[in-house]
Amino acid sequence: MSDNNIKAVEDYLRTLQMRICSSLEDTDGIGKFRHDKWDRAGGGGGESRVLSDGKVFEQAGVGFSHVYGDQMPPSATKSRPELAGKSFQAMGVSLVLHPRNPYVPTTHANFRFFSTDSDDGKPVWWFGGGFDLTPYYPFHDDVLHWHRKAKEACDPFGIDVYPKYKNWCDEYFFLKHRNETRGVGGLFFDDLNEPGFEKSFEFTKAVGDQFLPAYLPIVSARQKHKYGERQREFQLYRRGRYVEFNLIYDRGTLFGLQSGGRTESILMSLPPRVRWEYNWQPEPGSPEMGLYEKYLKPNNWLGE
Repeated sequence: MSDNNIKAVEDYLRTLQMRICSSLEDTDGIGKFRHDKWDRAGGGGGESRVLSDGKVFEQAGVGFSHVYGDQMPPSATKSRPELAGKSFQAMGVSLVLHPRNPYVPTTHANFRFFSTDSDDGKPVWWFGGGFDLTPYYPFHDDVLHWHRKAKEACDPFGIDVYPKYKNWCDEYFFLKHRNETRGVGGLFFDDLNEPGFEKSFEFTKAVGDQFLPAYLPIVSARQKHKYGERQREFQLYRRGRYVEFNLIYDRGTLFGLQSGGRTESILMSLPPRVRWEYNWQPEPGSPEMGLYEKYLKPNNWLGE
């Protein structure tokens, strides 16, 4: 893998972080991102950008990292045991947005690149990423818009790409101990290298560039929706599922902690406020029950 290729990926990811933060500040109206650069003792570092207590976003974290080291963490070699003990470098942009209004969905996106060497000295690399949506009070039109935008990003790369990565997203963001999806899904891809560097990079950029067009219209449509204590309490309760997933299953969280990354930056994805309630159940026929019955399970949203 040439230095020029790696530099091109880094330039794109840094620019993506800046573009997303600028658009989110414009959308929020009053909130501003504070910038926090950090260094990793084992090599590399990054920049965390966090917007707190905004008008629209209670907390929004958008982080960039570029780290390297002499030995790959276990989470990175789980599906590639032959690479255990190899040196590596990894870079990516990861974000989680926690809106204030319960009618605006939480969202997550991640775009990453990994590089190492095989036993014969040949470079081994891959891309990964995607985005997913976690509504509390879903609007069907929003879910359709989200998946249409996901499909638009995939269509130039083949008719089988959207269903493949949509299904992978449903499988990945599934809380096995709850028997429910984290939300309504989106796209998830990993270990992408088979099409070659240029096409794999182009696909990653296509998905990255589609995040804002997919999410911001939903924010615009729902950010002024009236809500009360009931809706707020339900939002805080459901945020607990986000915590459960990130601390139990999330590969990025595990990789960051195992590789000696900065803990504050790794865990900035967690919501600023959350609550748990023992054995809570939604009332039959309630909007909350509608979320459980219709949206917390894999679904062919576009009917294809």
